[in-house]
Amino acid sequence: MGNVFNLKRSMNSDHQRNVAILVDVQNVYYTCREAYQRHFDYNQFWYVATQAVNVSTARAYAISSKDAKQRQFHHILRGIGFEVILKPYIQRSDGSTKGDWDVGIALDAIELAADVDEVILVSGDGDFCLLVERIQQRFKKKVTVYGVPKLTAQALVDCADTFVAIDEDFLL
Repeated sequence: MGNVFNLKRSMNSDHQRNVAILVDVQNVYYTCREAYQRHFDYNQFWYVATQAVNVSTARAYAISSKDAKQRQFHHILRGIGFEVILKPYIQRSDGSTKGDWDVGIALDAIELAADVDEVILVSGDGDFCLLVERIQQRFKKKVTVYGVPKLTAQALVDCADTFVAIDEDFLL
């Protein structure tokens, strides 16, 4: 009887969509903080985004830090299932800092798109609209965007196949 269950399970998994999840951690942090004064719930996001799909790749693009809390946060992301990709932050002349992962995310998305059914992008950055359109046109793949509604570029909302609002359901 166990073999029948495993066969059914195997047959069902053959029909699951393969997805790549790409998270712009800095964008998510700052937009959630500005809009809600709260943090994004990565566990809840993972639970929702990975229902009935096969996650082929899940990457969280973040800034390297010696801060213990940041390192713990990166460890938590790894525990959830993300590969955490780190790079140093950019220090501007005015003293502010920027993560600036846009090109890295875009390059990875283009490389991954051929081998998945869907790309899930978590960012509100309007610069990604061109990327979304390229994935849709060149690879004929679906792109779902998660973003904070009032801080996500309207162009990105419009070009995504599906836009999922980061709202109360995705906050700590």
